[in-house]
Amino acid sequence: MKLNTQIVLSYLTSLLVPLALIGTALRILLSPIFINVEYRMPYFPADEFGFTQQDRLQWAPFALEYLVNSADISYLGDLKFDNGTPLYNERELSHMADVKNVVRGALQAWMISLVGLILIAVLAYRQKWMPDYILGLRRGGMWMIGLATALGLIAGVGIVLNPDVFWQFFTLFHQVFFTGDSWLFYYSDTLIRLFPIRFWQDAFLWAAILALGGGLALAFGIRSAKS
Repeated sequence: MKLNTQIVLSYLTSLLVPLALIGTALRILLSPIFINVEYRMPYFPADEFGFTQQDRLQWAPFALEYLVNSADISYLGDLKFDNGTPLYNERELSHMADVKNVVRGALQAWMISLVGLILIAVLAYRQKWMPDYILGLRRGGMWMIGLATALGLIAGVGIVLNPDVFWQFFTLFHQVFFTGDSWLFYYSDTLIRLFPIRFWQDAFLWAAILALGGGLALAFGIRSAKS
């Protein structure tokens, strides 16, 4: 029974690793660092309806901050352009509220995965089965390499070769996490002007790169411990 418990917890460790790495990548992308770099890329598409780079740098941080703070939707609903027009319409605000719920769930899963990995590590150390725990980390790293490579290929092919590849993935992603077509907007809507499809292609690509780096570090950067 002891051996079986160790094996189960070793595989649980492997399952928690991708959650921890993807969650870490998500949290990094939700920081101001990503948008400050992304909007300054020479290839980033201009807004045909008039947002300048400075406009995007002014308004986008509010959307990201809303996703990680405890404020209600009025945090975004109260934002207005200089002429008094609301920054977001009701459909956009409704979608952002849904996005916040999804992000909150993802970040909770991230925290749970980190706590789980720490608790299993403590248990493995105290019960002297660290080799199985290390094996679980390495196995999880290998799984993450596979997942990150697939995600990176989808984003990369969408950028370089065929935009439809990423769009189909993006559509499926929204169909899984959101109801109906609540995530579809006009090109003139603020959300699209701030976050065009190229933004999301790069976001998924960087999430894959960050998670891949973590997976490689775990899979090949740590050695099996001796009992």
